[in-house]
Amino acid sequence: MLRSLSEDWNSLRMLIENTKDVNTYPLEELNRILIMYELNNAETKEKTRRSKEDMKEPPKRQIVLKSTNDEGSSNTNMSDEELDNLVLLVKKWRGFRNNRRF
Repeated sequence: MLRSLSEDWNSLRMLIENTKDVNTYPLEELNRILIMYELNNAETKEKTRRSKEDMKEPPKRQIVLKSTNDEGSSNTNMSDEELDNLVLLVKKWRGFRNNRRF
């Protein structure tokens, strides 16, 4: 049974072969150890995957401006935050336009 395990299980297989007499080792005990090892391995892989996701860069902040269909509206109705967002958007657009090369 131990010889049929894939290479992922080599460390456990070698440990069992070197510490126990495999010829007299109970099959139920071996099965229990293999199941515990597999569950522990799955938990470790899941923790690794989660930590990699946590290390990813957070999503970039996007600016959304409200639009109005009112032809009579003016910029004086804009809040300070909306005006700051508009200024930031224009600066970014100018920077993009200036960095383009033809």
